[in-house]
Parts: sequence; structure tokens; C-alpha cells
Amino acid sequence: MTVTAAYPPARTVEVFEDVAGVRVPDPYRWLEKETQEVRQWQRRQAELATAAVYAGQDPEAVRDLIRACDTGSRPALPKYASGRWFRVVAPPGGSAPTVVVADEPFGDGRKVVALAGSEEGEHPPVVSWLAPAPDGRVLALGLCTDGSEHNTIRLVDVASGRQLDGAPEQILHSAWAGGVSWLPDSTGFYFFALTGTPEEFRQAVFLHRLGGGTEPEPIPVGEGSREYTLVQMSTGSRWAVAAHRVGSPIPVAVRDLSDPGTAWRPFVTGCTGTIAGHVVGDCYIAVTDVGAPRGRVVAIPLDAADPGDPAGWTELVPEGDTVLRSLTPVGEHLYLSEFDRTFARVRILDRSGAVTGEVPLPGRGALAAPFFPLTALATGTPAADFVFAFSTLTSSWGVYRHRPGETEPETLMPPAVVLDAVLEEGEAFAPDGVAVPYHVVRGAGGEPAPVLISAYGAANVPLLPQYQPDLAAFVAAGGVLVQAYLRGGGEFGHDWHLAAHRERKHVRDADLVAVAEHLLATGLTTPDRLALTGGSDGGLMCGIAVTRRPELWRAVLPRAPLLDLIGGTRDPYLDFVIRKAWADPDDPAEVRRLLELSPYQLVEPGVFPAVYLQAGATDPRCRPWHARKFAARLQAAQRGEAPILLHVFEDAGHGAATAHDVVVAQDAEWLAFLIGTLGLPGVSRPGPT
Repeated sequence: MTVTAAYPPARTVEVFEDVAGVRVPDPYRWLEKETQEVRQWQRRQAELATAAVYAGQDPEAVRDLIRACDTGSRPALPKYASGRWFRVVAPPGGSAPTVVVADEPFGDGRKVVALAGSEEGEHPPVVSWLAPAPDGRVLALGLCTDGSEHNTIRLVDVASGRQLDGAPEQILHSAWAGGVSWLPDSTGFYFFALTGTPEEFRQAVFLHRLGGGTEPEPIPVGEGSREYTLVQMSTGSRWAVAAHRVGSPIPVAVRDLSDPGTAWRPFVTGCTGTIAGHVVGDCYIAVTDVGAPRGRVVAIPLDAADPGDPAGWTELVPEGDTVLRSLTPVGEHLYLSEFDRTFARVRILDRSGAVTGEVPLPGRGALAAPFFPLTALATGTPAADFVFAFSTLTSSWGVYRHRPGETEPETLMPPAVVLDAVLEEGEAFAPDGVAVPYHVVRGAGGEPAPVLISAYGAANVPLLPQYQPDLAAFVAAGGVLVQAYLRGGGEFGHDWHLAAHRERKHVRDADLVAVAEHLLATGLTTPDRLALTGGSDGGLMCGIAVTRRPELWRAVLPRAPLLDLIGGTRDPYLDFVIRKAWADPDDPAEVRRLLELSPYQLVEPGVFPAVYLQAGATDPRCRPWHARKFAARLQAAQRGEAPILLHVFEDAGHGAATAHDVVVAQDAEWLAFLIGTLGLPGVSRPGPT
């Protein structure tokens, strides 16, 4: 692939950033601002990228393949309340979604409300979250209109479909705190929202009463904390619990709702591990890695005098060989989700914690789960059945229902796509001798083909062996996918995460190189047929790979990337992330360590592989200036012939709230770049089930 036109010129400026006394040049600082000059430069870069990736290809054929694979996208699971199921129905082609209520999880039911854009030509809003009141009379929705994940609350009368006045005006930064948490009597709800502008990134818990007002809720979460908070309650229990921290939640505060005069009081406050559970009667039953790196299930009395002392906890399920991840209340049971060498397993517990059975899953794959453990705690009213989505790396998402006491789950929605491919397991050894597992997805014929590594390895977030439409399309186009499970992620428990956390962040990048070199050494691929992709913190991983080991790759594709850790300290949201997961920007030694792992600062003149950077113009997490600055610096530093391309998509954010038609355009261009750069055999549709 070659670029026939010159890159849009990018001037440099004499600007330096002083972080804790460390002076860092920032020659492309001007690309951080959303000026007319920057927008014009960004548009020209996008036009150049689109022309280059589709040169010699049929764009519609690539989009058709993306659409075919997208029919197997992960469905939004319905929410249960008062004997009925509420779900979002999004018609094909990105039309306006509707909310349907039915007696069965995917029954025909009736339309509650349609959600069209306010102006002609505008993208329909994305439903960030859905929360019916326990009595089923009022439905709360979080709507995002610009792809940013910032959403506002809409309240709908379920019987009439009429929008109710008086919804809170606060903006929710995202859906990470679950949207709203209804009071058991359906008279109001708690929610976590911004207290100022999104850029300031300051949030608090609020209590809203239907027909009344909205007031801040004084929950003791710790002075100056910017972490997310989710309030949990349970029908039949008098307790409310505030779970705090998005990646490693703990029940930081508790309140007795039976006495209006009581205040929130601290619960478990000094714990650095995870305690993620639910209010069950007078206990908080949770999965914890305290004293058990792979997890155990414990019960903590909500009236305990010293709840932070693990000696007062009752162990219900001890640590075993699997990694325990989450609990889901189902009627009088708890369904325990686990990882068995990354593959899903589900056991069933009664309310005493005794294991009463196991759910037979449809294969070796993954259950659908929120990105962060805190969001998984927003379960709403427990249903009598366990409704779950499941997929594998070779078959798309199906939806199933399991009833406690039954042997087999019922199929509610079968997988729409099955790849003509096989799954293989392998492992590489990192420099410190640790085995790093990976999965290989290749065509059933086994012919040699270009390889794409997809990886993440950060934030205690597990990379799951699940179906992803864009990666499936790469396999359908003739490629071989390698999904690598690097340290820093949550696939193998607490110790696996901490092994590449903060001062050990470099371990994640060494694990990636070990996998790549192993694939080359074993003959699965060669450097001219090896590509790498990752998003967000995985985009930073890509930036390090392209600057530290450019000779390993034919192509590198960072998506929604974080690329300038030094500049990130000026962004309130990223300053929060960096302090939590990377380093202390007030410490000069820590800042110098950040410089060694910040791709924008690592760029030096040299020969680089082909690079395609994809970002969203409304991304509030990894703002588009990360990709802009890195692209400009890399284009100027490139001494080879491979293209350095940048496309910042309008009305696109970090991914969770991007409109369907924009996602198709993003995925198609990303795939076309791989087809053209790696010389994939061609575009073909995956097979139906």
C-alpha cells in the first residue's frame, strides 16, 4: 500500500511541558486544540486515509463483509421487572431504536417508546443503559447523541409511552456506574453523574425522587476520590451499599433504608483488592481476591462492627483452580461466573453459598459481561431465570436461558454466524520465564495466511475468547487471528493483573514481543505478514510496539488510542487514570518512567511499518489529539516507504456509544487497510449457522 498524495503539513512549535520539574518538548501541542486549522488538517488526513486503504478494492464489498459479520454482534440483554422483560430493539441499518416490553425475554411484546434523532439526518440516539423500576411502571433510559458516552436520563411511563417531566438534568459521564439504581419501592433512584462539565471530570452520587427533586447523596467515599460509585439495593432487604472503584470495586459504605434518620456509614474502606457482590438479606455476598488471588466467595454481615476485618467474613466458596469473576442474583440463587484458562464456566449457588449445580455452556467461549466489574453489579431486579449471552472465537453471540434445577439451558436466540475456522491454543514464554497464553483462529483448511495479533493486558480487564465482528471479518477475509492474554489483564486473577501494573507496566509490552517472536520462530508467520491491533490502553501498547520494535511488524493499527502519557496529565480524566494505573505525575522519577512508555515521546526518525490510526472526534477518554499528535510526529519521522495514516471519525467516541453506521464505516476501513497491506486472499462472507 502506498500514499499517492503528500501528507497534510504539520507545523511544529516551541512548546515544553514541565511535569514535576521534568521538561518535555511537545512540538505538536497545537494539534490538541479543536480549532478550524486542526479540523481542516484532520479532515484532510481522513480523506487521504480513506483513499489509500480502498485503493484497488471495492469498498462496498468490504462493507458487506463487515455487515455480514456484524449480524452476530453481541445483543443487549433484556432487563427484568415485575414479571416482564424490557429490551432495546435496533433495526438493521442504524435506524432509530425502540424499547419493547414483553412477557418473555425476546417475546414480541409491545413498543414502549421509539427513539429517533431530533433533526433530520442526525444519528439516532444510542441507549447507553436501560433500567425499569421494580414495579415496572416507569422506565429510565440513558441516551447518548454524539458517540461520546455522555448520556442524559429520560423517564418514560410504561403504560402510555409518554415521556415524564422532571427527569434529572445532570449528565452521566458514561454507563460505567450502571445508569440508575431504583429504590425497592420504585419511588426514586440513585445515580452517579457529573457535577460540572465533562472536561472537569468531577462526579457525585445523586438521589432523585419521582415527582420531587434531585439532591446530592453524601456517601463517604474518601476525600478527593474521582472513582466511580454505584449504589446497590435488593428487594426484601433494608440495606443499601455503595460500591466504589470501577476496576476493583469494594463496598465502601452502607445505609439502613428502614430508618430514614440513619446516614451512610463507612463499611470496607482500607482494602486494595476487590470485593464485588450483592446485597443478600443482611449480608453482602461477594467475589473477592482478598486472601485469594484467583478469588473466593465470602459473606460479610452488613451490621458487622468491623467489616474491614476478613476474619469476620464467612467463606462460602474457597479459592480453586479457576478464576472467579462475578456473581449474578437469580431468584433465590446466585450464578457464579468463572474463567477456566480464559474459557467461561458458570456454577450455581444457593443463598447459603452451597454449590448446587453447573450450567452446561454451548462451547468453549465467553459469557457477555460489562467491561468493568463495577458495571456488572448493576443487575436491577433479579429474575427467576438466568438469561445470558454466549459466544466463541469462531461462532457469534447466542442468547440462552437457564432455570435453576433444569439440566440444559434453553436457546432463546441462536448464533447468526459461524466461521469456517478452527481454534487452537498456544503459549509463549516471556523473558522472565512466565508462560503467556494465546489462541489461534485460522481457516479450517490450515493454509498459511497473514496473522493479526489482538491484545490488551491492562486495568484488570479480561480479554475474553468471544466473538468480535471486526476480528471475525478479518478471519473471513482469509487472515489468521491470534488473541494474546498478556499480563496486566484480569484473565488469570489478581497476581496476573499486578504483574504488569504501575511500575511493572513494561511487562505487558515484553509479553507481547514474546508472543510475536514465538509466532515467528515457530513459522506461523513472518515479519512481512504480521500485524498488531489494540484499542484504548491497547492502542498505547500498539504505539510502544511500533516505536520500540518496528521491525517485528508489517502493520500496526491502534484504535481509540492513548499515546501521550505526559500530555494526559493535563486532562482531568486521564490524570485520574495515570495516577491510578501508571505513576505519580508529581514525582520526577515517576515522570521519567512515564517518558519511557509514552509512544508520542518515543518517536525518533527511523523505518516504521504501515500504521493506521483510528480515533473518534468525541472520545472523552482517549481524546483524538492523542492520535493526531502521534500521527504527525510519526509521519515526519518515517524514513521508510510504508504509509502512516490517520482517520478521526466524526460522531464517534470510545466505542460504547458510537452509532451503528459509523461503526460499520470504521470497521470496514480498518479491515480494508489490513486486506491491502497484508495481501489477504479476498473478501468472502462467513457461513450462516
